[in-house]
Amino acid sequence: MFVLEEFSGPEPILVGRLHTDLDPGSKKIKYILSGDGAGTIFQINDITGDIHAIKRLDREEKAEYTLTAQAVDWETNKPLEPPSEFIIKVQDINDNAPEFLNGPYHATVPEMSILGTSVTNVTATDADDPVYGNSAKLVYSILEGQPYFSIEPETGL
Repeated sequence: MFVLEEFSGPEPILVGRLHTDLDPGSKKIKYILSGDGAGTIFQINDITGDIHAIKRLDREEKAEYTLTAQAVDWETNKPLEPPSEFIIKVQDINDNAPEFLNGPYHATVPEMSILGTSVTNVTATDADDPVYGNSAKLVYSILEGQPYFSIEPETGL
């Protein structure tokens, strides 16, 4: 299951729905949830099996939650089937700006250097998820110093 990070709305966000084939709709089954954030971050409707996120999530704080769900008899709380473990992954949004961790950079270049002489290599990082979308894709550019200086957009050289 997935939930978008930093989501905030007037209602809790539906993350997913649990269901058992033993449930004929008679409301004799109760769904229970345990594990990472059960009851505090994630809440389950014990009748429908709907799981909601009730708090804003930050992927950079915690990227996934492991939870366990089980269908039990409404009156006796006896398990009707074995527990099921599942993971809720927090999907990244572009909420982090790139940072130059080793900056500011200082470099010198000899006078009369030939065109294309390497002066320095800058490196930035982005805390967003590089696997999901383009949020963490870095592209380097120069804001001042053109046409005397240029930068490789992919490498920072």
